[in-house]
Amino acid sequence: MAPPTAPGQAGPPSRAAAPLTFITGATVVDGTGAPGFAADVVLQGGTISGIDAPGTHAGEPGAIDAAGLVLCPGFIDMHAHSDLALLTDPGHYAKLSQGVTTELLGQDGLSYAPVDGPVLAAMREKIAGWNGNPAGFDFSWRGVGEYLDRLDRGIAVNAAYLVPQGTVRAMVCGLGDTPASPEQVAAQQELVRTAMAEGAVGMSSGLSYTPGMYAGRGELEALCTAVAEAGGFYAPHHRSYGAGALEAYADMIDLAWRTGCPLHLAHATMNFAPNKGRAPELLELLDAALDDGVDLTLDTYPYLPGATTLSAVLPGWASAGGNAATLDRLRDPAQLARIRHDVEVAGSDGCHGVAADWDSLEISGVGDPDLAGLVGRTVAEIAKDSGRDGFAAFVDILLRDGLATGVLQHVGHEENVRAIMVHRAHTGGSDGILAGAKPHPRAWGTFPRYLGRYSRELGLMTLEETVHHLTGRPAARLKLRDRGLVRAGWAADLVLFDPDTVADTATFANPRQAAEGIHYVIVNGAAAIAAGGPTGTLAGRALRHTPEGTRSIP
Repeated sequence: MAPPTAPGQAGPPSRAAAPLTFITGATVVDGTGAPGFAADVVLQGGTISGIDAPGTHAGEPGAIDAAGLVLCPGFIDMHAHSDLALLTDPGHYAKLSQGVTTELLGQDGLSYAPVDGPVLAAMREKIAGWNGNPAGFDFSWRGVGEYLDRLDRGIAVNAAYLVPQGTVRAMVCGLGDTPASPEQVAAQQELVRTAMAEGAVGMSSGLSYTPGMYAGRGELEALCTAVAEAGGFYAPHHRSYGAGALEAYADMIDLAWRTGCPLHLAHATMNFAPNKGRAPELLELLDAALDDGVDLTLDTYPYLPGATTLSAVLPGWASAGGNAATLDRLRDPAQLARIRHDVEVAGSDGCHGVAADWDSLEISGVGDPDLAGLVGRTVAEIAKDSGRDGFAAFVDILLRDGLATGVLQHVGHEENVRAIMVHRAHTGGSDGILAGAKPHPRAWGTFPRYLGRYSRELGLMTLEETVHHLTGRPAARLKLRDRGLVRAGWAADLVLFDPDTVADTATFANPRQAAEGIHYVIVNGAAAIAAGGPTGTLAGRALRHTPEGTRSIP
């Protein structure tokens, strides 16, 4: 057992200032990967003010009896799609109920800042399948700083933001498939620098999504150089997770090496039939890069299917110019024949170089309520029932739903998932899409699934190792100066859970189900989940990149 008070940690705090909260008799798993130890933890205001011997504060008025429970740092979701959900539903029970206290937004190169009016309209349409497109919602911000200010009005969890490269490119180059001129590259660099100065922690890309996929290598190098100079990191959804996946990973590693930009590989999976059993090849590539000095981390979700928009299956050329241009191509017989060849024969870049398997694409949500009957069915099933082939059904759904359809893509391999999640650079990310009638259960179950199924039941990692993957390691990547560990003087973002019962209950059939075994979730010292239920407290803050580290700004 580790000592209850580590070197440099405070003893009992003064009772002079804010009221104290006592968590007594917990097993503290502090986020470093070190063995857990019994302790009483004292909170004052928004911070951890003391870590004392177990029983020191037993019987104090209002003390939380945590005997038999684990107290650890709040979980950090390194790949979240809650950019609108946090604002339209600030209680954010999906993430809060699984112990998440910090999310990283702005993923896959597509989000809502920085924007002007036309780009905002295009982004709202482009990622409606991820986030919805609420009518009448106040999208009055334009820059990253203004978006973070909006978050600071009241949210349940903390949030950091990646400047999205595809959105930046749209601001400068439009939505078309055109090379960026030197002047346009410089203008994009300036947008990235401004976003970083306003608090973004890094940059994301969606290199199999338009318009981000249209960026050339030199353009990406210039943007990553700007990110590195500002002290951020690059989080790419790279060009392929299917055919050519290893080459795509190697390309991103080389980009990081050449620019000196730290690299965080988003949802680092090895999916689709060509990659079955090939995770060891990816891990060998990652280990070689780490040994060569590349600053590299990655995230994964503990499930097999992925989730995206149905329109993402289209080839990049067919999506150039935005939704209206895409819909026009889908109505043009000559262009439709070319799209069919790319999607069903050649394997489109949007589908990671793999020919579309209509049995693998399951509708998870629609924009048009009249199409609700499609949810939960595969494109192949819809095609059979309507007497058409899969491609014809695919096109019909896209046209009828205005490209707003969300899908689950059943393309994963369990052996790859298990191998990657134990890697020394791994962190947890839900990639959780909250929109749609039947979203992927990872939006509600990722973190308890790591703790329950993969740690307790399968024993792939110890509890302490798992908590480290979900807290201390991602906090270091984000440069959180006072979060991610249980330490005196650090922010009180904490989770109290039962290690014997914690589990995900969200399923593909019933995805909006809260986890079991999560007793308390504390965000900035305030209980957001207490005795297993939400309190309605909105104590989360925007966490902004600064020269001193990533932090909330009073």
